[in-house]
Amino acid sequence: MTIEAPADQPQRVRMWFDPTCPWAWMTSRWLGEVADVRGLDVDWQVMSLAVLNEGRDLPESYAARMPRSMRLTRLVTAARAAGGDAVVKPLYDALGTRIHPDGRKDDDAIIAEALAEVGLDAALASETDAHDEALRDSHGRAIELVGDDVGTPVIAVDDVAFFGPVVSPAPTGEEALRMFDGIVAAASVDGFFELKRSRTRGPVFGAEEA
Repeated sequence: MTIEAPADQPQRVRMWFDPTCPWAWMTSRWLGEVADVRGLDVDWQVMSLAVLNEGRDLPESYAARMPRSMRLTRLVTAARAAGGDAVVKPLYDALGTRIHPDGRKDDDAIIAEALAEVGLDAALASETDAHDEALRDSHGRAIELVGDDVGTPVIAVDDVAFFGPVVSPAPTGEEALRMFDGIVAAASVDGFFELKRSRTRGPVFGAEEA
């Protein structure tokens, strides 16, 4: 079956992600599927779980993940400053593939390999706060759209914004498009806030894990 884009397809799509979040990774794979079929030009933006959780009382195991979040969101922000918007998605793909499906924890090697894969300067691996204002501005734009009682990812389609979707595994084909249209339609209703059910599985990164 050939999937055709509707005549009134949305044109402006933005997704905010934290490279360390497995759920954002799943969502990005789904959104990429939709973008390929519908011809959407997605603007990939950074938000940070470390920034989101500043000042919050977190479980020790979760708090221990925040330095990694800050390091990698700083990296992507610095890469955007150095290479422009076009490098953000390739760098996210390179980082995320190593972090999520591959399950690697060796961040120094992950960062070095990802920068080399995308053709960016290896010096970007040195973490600094030089671009924290830009990072916090990007994060703040997502929070302004959906509020601060959410996480990552955040998606905006034209003027309709929402947290999520949280889905596993990432839908493909007709199912991916059906979910996109349904979520955007629901989120466009003024006064619609939440639709949720308990998770029964973790992130499924490939068909072999399903």
